[in-house]
Amino acid sequence: MAAMPKKVRIVEVGPRDGLQNEKMEVPTKVKLELIARLADAGLPAVEATAFVSPKWIPQMADHTEVLEGIRRKPGVSYPVLTPNLKGFEAARAAGAAEVAVFGAASESFSKRNINCSIAESLERFRPVAEAARAAGIKVRGYISCVLGCPYEGEIAPGQVAEVARALHAMGCYEISLGDTIGTGTPGKARAMIEACAREVPIDRLAGHYHDTYGQALANIYASLELGVATFDSSVAGLGGCPYAKGASGNVATEDVVYMLNGLGIDTGVDLAKLVATGQWICGVIGKEPQSKAARAIAAKQAA
Repeated sequence: MAAMPKKVRIVEVGPRDGLQNEKMEVPTKVKLELIARLADAGLPAVEATAFVSPKWIPQMADHTEVLEGIRRKPGVSYPVLTPNLKGFEAARAAGAAEVAVFGAASESFSKRNINCSIAESLERFRPVAEAARAAGIKVRGYISCVLGCPYEGEIAPGQVAEVARALHAMGCYEISLGDTIGTGTPGKARAMIEACAREVPIDRLAGHYHDTYGQALANIYASLELGVATFDSSVAGLGGCPYAKGASGNVATEDVVYMLNGLGIDTGVDLAKLVATGQWICGVIGKEPQSKAARAIAAKQAA
Protein backbone atom coordinates (compact mmCIF):
# COMPACT_ATOMS: atom_id res chain seq x y z
CA MET A 1 0.00 0.00 0.00
CA ALA A 2 1.39 3.39 -1.00
CA ALA A 3 1.49 6.30 1.42
CA MET A 4 -1.50 8.64 1.20
CA PRO A 5 -0.66 11.64 -1.00
CA LYS A 6 -0.05 14.89 0.89
CA LYS A 7 -1.71 16.91 -1.88
CA VAL A 8 -4.61 16.09 -4.21
CA ARG A 9 -5.52 17.78 -7.46
CA ILE A 10 -9.24 18.07 -8.06
CA VAL A 11 -10.52 18.39 -11.62
CA GLU A 12 -13.88 20.18 -11.42
CA VAL A 13 -16.24 18.89 -14.11
CA GLY A 14 -19.41 20.78 -13.14
CA PRO A 15 -19.51 23.29 -16.01
CA ARG A 16 -19.28 20.47 -18.58
CA ASP A 17 -20.30 17.10 -17.16
CA GLY A 18 -22.53 18.72 -14.55
CA LEU A 19 -24.53 20.92 -16.90
CA GLN A 20 -24.47 19.09 -20.22
CA ASN A 21 -27.72 17.18 -19.66
CA GLU A 22 -29.75 19.93 -17.99
CA LYS A 23 -33.11 20.32 -19.70
CA MET A 24 -33.15 24.11 -19.34
CA GLU A 25 -30.74 26.05 -21.52
CA VAL A 26 -28.12 27.49 -19.21
CA PRO A 27 -27.05 30.94 -20.49
CA THR A 28 -23.43 31.38 -21.54
CA LYS A 29 -22.92 34.17 -18.99
CA VAL A 30 -24.03 31.80 -16.21
CA LYS A 31 -21.54 29.15 -17.36
CA LEU A 32 -18.77 31.74 -17.44
CA GLU A 33 -19.69 32.97 -13.95
CA LEU A 34 -19.68 29.39 -12.66
CA ILE A 35 -16.24 28.73 -14.15
CA ALA A 36 -14.90 31.97 -12.63
CA ARG A 37 -16.32 31.19 -9.18
CA LEU A 38 -14.88 27.69 -9.19
CA ALA A 39 -11.45 28.99 -10.15
CA ASP A 40 -11.69 31.66 -7.45
CA ALA A 41 -12.50 28.92 -4.91
CA GLY A 42 -9.06 27.47 -5.60
CA LEU A 43 -9.82 24.62 -7.99
CA PRO A 44 -6.72 24.05 -10.16
CA ALA A 45 -8.60 22.59 -13.15
CA VAL A 46 -12.11 23.49 -14.31
CA GLU A 47 -13.44 21.55 -17.27
CA ALA A 48 -15.12 24.29 -19.26
CA THR A 49 -17.14 22.81 -22.12
CA ALA A 50 -17.28 20.20 -24.88
CA PHE A 51 -16.63 20.74 -28.59
CA VAL A 52 -19.28 18.28 -29.69
CA SER A 53 -22.17 18.49 -32.14
CA PRO A 54 -25.09 20.55 -30.77
CA LYS A 55 -27.30 17.84 -32.25
CA TRP A 56 -25.99 15.39 -29.65
CA ILE A 57 -25.52 17.74 -26.69
CA PRO A 58 -27.47 21.00 -27.23
CA GLN A 59 -26.30 22.42 -23.87
CA MET A 60 -22.74 22.64 -25.22
CA ALA A 61 -23.68 24.53 -28.42
CA ASP A 62 -22.02 27.69 -27.06
CA HIS A 63 -18.63 25.99 -26.58
CA THR A 64 -16.69 28.59 -28.57
CA GLU A 65 -18.28 31.53 -26.72
CA VAL A 66 -17.58 29.87 -23.38
CA LEU A 67 -13.92 29.08 -24.04
CA GLU A 68 -13.23 32.49 -25.57
CA GLY A 69 -15.07 34.27 -22.74
CA ILE A 70 -13.27 32.72 -19.76
CA ARG A 71 -11.49 35.11 -17.41
CA ARG A 72 -8.41 32.95 -17.15
CA LYS A 73 -6.80 32.77 -13.74
CA PRO A 74 -3.04 32.10 -13.60
CA GLY A 75 -2.27 28.53 -12.59
CA VAL A 76 -5.74 27.22 -13.49
CA SER A 77 -6.31 24.93 -16.47
CA TYR A 78 -9.57 24.94 -18.45
CA PRO A 79 -9.71 21.63 -20.36
CA VAL A 80 -12.40 20.97 -22.97
CA LEU A 81 -13.74 17.73 -24.40
CA THR A 82 -12.84 17.07 -28.06
CA PRO A 83 -14.09 13.70 -29.32
CA ASN A 84 -12.56 13.98 -32.79
CA LEU A 85 -10.23 16.04 -34.97
CA LYS A 86 -13.00 18.42 -36.05
CA GLY A 87 -13.76 19.20 -32.40
CA PHE A 88 -10.06 19.59 -31.65
CA GLU A 89 -9.53 22.09 -34.47
CA ALA A 90 -12.49 24.17 -33.27
CA ALA A 91 -11.18 24.07 -29.69
CA ARG A 92 -7.69 25.08 -30.76
CA ALA A 93 -9.10 28.00 -32.75
CA ALA A 94 -10.97 29.13 -29.62
CA GLY A 95 -7.79 29.09 -27.53
CA ALA A 96 -7.76 25.66 -25.85
CA ALA A 97 -4.58 24.83 -23.95
CA GLU A 98 -5.79 21.39 -22.85
CA VAL A 99 -8.24 18.95 -24.41
CA ALA A 100 -9.70 15.59 -23.43
CA VAL A 101 -10.73 12.51 -25.40
CA PHE A 102 -13.41 10.16 -24.09
CA GLY A 103 -13.25 6.39 -24.58
CA ALA A 104 -14.84 3.39 -22.85
CA ALA A 105 -13.80 0.06 -21.40
CA SER A 106 -17.06 -1.51 -22.64
CA GLU A 107 -17.67 -2.33 -26.30
CA SER A 108 -21.46 -1.97 -25.92
CA PHE A 109 -21.18 1.39 -24.19
CA SER A 110 -18.67 2.66 -26.75
CA LYS A 111 -21.02 1.77 -29.61
CA ARG A 112 -24.04 3.38 -27.94
CA ASN A 113 -22.20 6.43 -26.64
CA ILE A 114 -19.87 7.38 -29.50
CA ASN A 115 -21.13 5.03 -32.23
CA CYS A 116 -17.95 3.01 -32.71
CA SER A 117 -15.97 0.14 -31.22
CA ILE A 118 -13.20 0.68 -28.65
CA ALA A 119 -10.54 0.05 -31.31
CA GLU A 120 -12.22 2.49 -33.69
CA SER A 121 -12.46 5.11 -30.95
CA LEU A 122 -8.74 4.83 -30.27
CA GLU A 123 -7.99 5.30 -33.96
CA ARG A 124 -10.25 8.37 -33.92
CA PHE A 125 -8.31 9.81 -30.96
CA ARG A 126 -4.86 9.21 -32.47
CA PRO A 127 -4.93 12.17 -34.91
CA VAL A 128 -6.24 14.37 -32.09
CA ALA A 129 -3.28 13.39 -29.93
CA GLU A 130 -0.85 13.96 -32.81
CA ALA A 131 -2.32 17.37 -33.67
CA ALA A 132 -2.30 18.37 -30.01
CA ARG A 133 1.34 17.37 -29.59
CA ALA A 134 2.28 19.40 -32.66
CA ALA A 135 0.40 22.42 -31.26
CA GLY A 136 1.78 22.09 -27.72
CA ILE A 137 -1.66 21.29 -26.28
CA LYS A 138 -2.03 18.77 -23.43
CA VAL A 139 -4.36 15.80 -23.88
CA ARG A 140 -6.19 14.00 -21.08
CA GLY A 141 -7.86 10.64 -21.62
CA TYR A 142 -11.15 9.53 -20.09
CA ILE A 143 -12.26 5.91 -19.83
CA SER A 144 -15.90 5.30 -18.95
CA CYS A 145 -17.50 2.14 -17.47
CA VAL A 146 -14.33 1.08 -15.65
CA LEU A 147 -16.28 -0.57 -12.81
CA GLY A 148 -19.43 -1.63 -14.60
CA CYS A 149 -21.50 -1.11 -17.73
CA PRO A 150 -25.28 -0.65 -18.03
CA TYR A 151 -25.33 -3.12 -20.92
CA GLU A 152 -22.56 -5.62 -20.12
CA GLY A 153 -22.47 -5.63 -16.30
CA GLU A 154 -19.04 -6.05 -14.70
CA ILE A 155 -15.95 -5.07 -16.66
CA ALA A 156 -12.69 -6.98 -16.25
CA PRO A 157 -9.83 -4.86 -14.80
CA GLY A 158 -7.54 -6.05 -17.59
CA GLN A 159 -9.93 -4.62 -20.16
CA VAL A 160 -9.69 -1.19 -18.52
CA ALA A 161 -5.91 -1.46 -18.26
CA GLU A 162 -5.60 -2.19 -21.97
CA VAL A 163 -7.50 0.98 -22.92
CA ALA A 164 -5.48 2.99 -20.38
CA ARG A 165 -2.24 1.65 -21.88
CA ALA A 166 -3.34 2.64 -25.39
CA LEU A 167 -4.35 6.17 -24.35
CA HIS A 168 -1.10 6.69 -22.45
CA ALA A 169 0.94 5.38 -25.38
CA MET A 170 -0.65 7.86 -27.76
CA GLY A 171 0.34 10.76 -25.51
CA CYS A 172 -2.39 11.34 -22.92
CA TYR A 173 -0.63 12.87 -19.91
CA GLU A 174 -3.30 11.54 -17.55
CA ILE A 175 -5.99 8.85 -17.69
CA SER A 176 -9.23 9.50 -15.81
CA LEU A 177 -10.91 6.24 -14.77
CA GLY A 178 -14.68 6.71 -14.73
CA ASP A 179 -17.23 4.64 -12.81
CA THR A 180 -19.98 5.88 -15.11
CA ILE A 181 -22.91 4.10 -13.47
CA GLY A 182 -21.55 4.27 -9.93
CA THR A 183 -21.74 0.54 -9.18
CA GLY A 184 -18.11 0.19 -8.10
CA THR A 185 -17.03 -0.67 -4.56
CA PRO A 186 -13.62 -0.12 -2.92
CA GLY A 187 -12.37 -3.67 -3.52
CA LYS A 188 -13.28 -3.55 -7.18
CA ALA A 189 -11.81 -0.04 -7.52
CA ARG A 190 -8.57 -1.25 -5.96
CA ALA A 191 -8.30 -4.23 -8.34
CA MET A 192 -9.02 -2.01 -11.35
CA ILE A 193 -6.42 0.61 -10.36
CA GLU A 194 -3.80 -2.03 -9.62
CA ALA A 195 -4.35 -3.49 -13.10
CA CYS A 196 -4.06 -0.05 -14.72
CA ALA A 197 -0.96 0.81 -12.67
CA ARG A 198 0.82 -2.16 -14.23
CA GLU A 199 0.43 -0.42 -17.60
CA VAL A 200 0.46 3.29 -16.68
CA PRO A 201 2.39 5.04 -13.86
CA ILE A 202 0.14 5.62 -10.84
CA ASP A 203 0.79 9.36 -10.94
CA ARG A 204 -0.76 9.41 -14.43
CA LEU A 205 -4.06 7.91 -13.19
CA ALA A 206 -7.09 9.80 -11.88
CA GLY A 207 -10.37 8.65 -10.34
CA HIS A 208 -13.80 9.73 -11.62
CA TYR A 209 -16.42 8.11 -9.41
CA HIS A 210 -20.18 8.49 -9.58
CA ASP A 211 -22.17 8.21 -6.38
CA THR A 212 -25.22 6.28 -7.60
CA TYR A 213 -24.83 3.64 -4.87
CA GLY A 214 -23.19 5.96 -2.33
CA GLN A 215 -19.73 4.47 -2.91
CA ALA A 216 -17.84 7.39 -4.46
CA LEU A 217 -16.02 8.63 -1.34
CA ALA A 218 -15.15 5.07 -0.32
CA ASN A 219 -13.74 4.47 -3.80
CA ILE A 220 -11.73 7.69 -3.59
CA TYR A 221 -10.33 6.59 -0.23
CA ALA A 222 -9.33 3.21 -1.67
CA SER A 223 -7.66 5.01 -4.57
CA LEU A 224 -5.79 7.34 -2.19
CA GLU A 225 -4.39 4.30 -0.39
CA LEU A 226 -2.83 3.19 -3.68
CA GLY A 227 -1.30 6.61 -4.31
CA VAL A 228 -3.80 8.12 -6.75
CA ALA A 229 -3.68 11.90 -6.24
CA THR A 230 -6.08 13.32 -8.86
CA PHE A 231 -9.87 13.06 -8.74
CA ASP A 232 -12.72 14.44 -10.83
CA SER A 233 -15.81 15.82 -9.10
CA SER A 234 -18.73 18.13 -9.74
CA VAL A 235 -19.85 21.09 -7.64
CA ALA A 236 -23.11 20.32 -5.79
CA GLY A 237 -23.01 16.82 -7.30
CA LEU A 238 -24.42 18.12 -10.58
CA GLY A 239 -24.64 15.82 -13.57
CA GLY A 240 -24.49 12.16 -14.40
CA CYS A 241 -24.67 10.06 -17.52
CA PRO A 242 -27.57 10.21 -20.01
CA TYR A 243 -26.70 6.79 -21.43
CA ALA A 244 -27.02 4.95 -18.13
CA LYS A 245 -30.53 4.79 -16.72
CA GLY A 246 -30.70 5.93 -13.10
CA ALA A 247 -27.02 6.84 -13.00
CA SER A 248 -27.31 10.45 -12.01
CA GLY A 249 -24.78 11.77 -9.57
CA ASN A 250 -21.19 12.78 -10.01
CA VAL A 251 -19.55 12.84 -6.60
CA ALA A 252 -19.94 16.33 -5.11
CA THR A 253 -16.75 18.39 -4.97
CA GLU A 254 -17.77 19.75 -1.55
CA ASP A 255 -17.92 16.21 -0.11
CA VAL A 256 -14.54 15.31 -1.59
CA VAL A 257 -12.89 18.45 -0.21
CA TYR A 258 -14.48 17.94 3.22
CA MET A 259 -13.13 14.37 3.41
CA LEU A 260 -9.67 15.35 2.19
CA ASN A 261 -9.55 18.23 4.69
CA GLY A 262 -10.32 15.71 7.43
CA LEU A 263 -7.46 13.52 6.25
CA GLY A 264 -5.05 16.46 6.34
CA ILE A 265 -4.59 16.30 2.56
CA ASP A 266 -4.10 19.65 0.86
CA THR A 267 -6.37 20.58 -2.09
CA GLY A 268 -5.92 24.36 -2.16
CA VAL A 269 -9.73 24.68 -2.28
CA ASP A 270 -11.68 27.12 -0.08
CA LEU A 271 -14.62 25.00 1.11
CA ALA A 272 -16.77 27.98 2.11
CA LYS A 273 -16.43 29.55 -1.35
CA LEU A 274 -17.11 26.19 -2.96
CA VAL A 275 -20.30 25.65 -0.94
CA ALA A 276 -21.49 29.16 -1.82
CA THR A 277 -20.83 28.46 -5.51
CA GLY A 278 -22.82 25.23 -5.37
CA GLN A 279 -25.74 26.99 -3.70
CA TRP A 280 -25.64 29.75 -6.30
CA ILE A 281 -25.63 27.53 -9.40
CA CYS A 282 -28.34 25.28 -7.96
CA GLY A 283 -30.45 28.38 -7.35
CA VAL A 284 -30.00 29.44 -10.96
CA ILE A 285 -30.98 26.07 -12.45
CA GLY A 286 -33.64 25.26 -9.87
CA LYS A 287 -32.04 22.29 -8.14
CA GLU A 288 -31.09 21.31 -4.62
CA PRO A 289 -27.37 20.69 -3.95
CA GLN A 290 -26.66 16.95 -3.79
CA SER A 291 -23.65 17.48 -1.54
CA LYS A 292 -24.21 16.24 2.01
CA ALA A 293 -21.38 18.41 3.32
CA ALA A 294 -22.87 21.49 1.64
CA ARG A 295 -26.30 20.78 3.11
CA ALA A 296 -24.87 20.29 6.59
CA ILE A 297 -22.79 23.48 6.39
CA ALA A 298 -25.81 25.46 5.12
CA ALA A 299 -27.99 24.09 7.93
CA LYS A 300 -25.35 25.00 10.51
CA GLN A 301 -25.11 28.52 9.13
CA ALA A 302 -28.90 28.90 9.20
CA ALA A 303 -29.22 27.67 12.81
